[in-house]
Amino acid sequence: MGSRRHFLQAFGSAGVLAGLVGSGLLRPGQALAVDFNRAAFDARSAADALRLIGATGAETSADILLKAPEIAENGAAVPIEVISNIPGTTRLSVLVDKNPFPLALQFNFAPPAVARFQAKLKMGESSRLRIVASAGGRHYTVFREVKVTAGGCG
Repeated sequence: MGSRRHFLQAFGSAGVLAGLVGSGLLRPGQALAVDFNRAAFDARSAADALRLIGATGAETSADILLKAPEIAENGAAVPIEVISNIPGTTRLSVLVDKNPFPLALQFNFAPPAVARFQAKLKMGESSRLRIVASAGGRHYTVFREVKVTAGGCG
């Protein structure tokens, strides 16, 4: 009896929703991410990527925590975790210096959000990971060498 009730509720809700969309009262829209700097992601060197994101003069900071393995068994999936304890961090960028396209990830954060994420990177070979945090119009960075035993980009 309970499943019949749930089915009727779902069917009725779908009918109402279809009616609103069909009448034009409810219009589906596009959900867009923040415009991104395509040129920075297309850069072929870490120096160019840093220049294009405006972080060439980033200063080293102990307030950025980068958790990454020293030796990655599989370069196709290198796990990382990044936490920025810098107040007002609005963007975190991840660069893999020796990848064909060094800028691997970039996350934007709204002011009250905690600047933290976990991800898996592709690394073609052993390389230096570079995290760049943007806060208050300034840029901060931290580095970590990761040795890759089996490449992931080729």
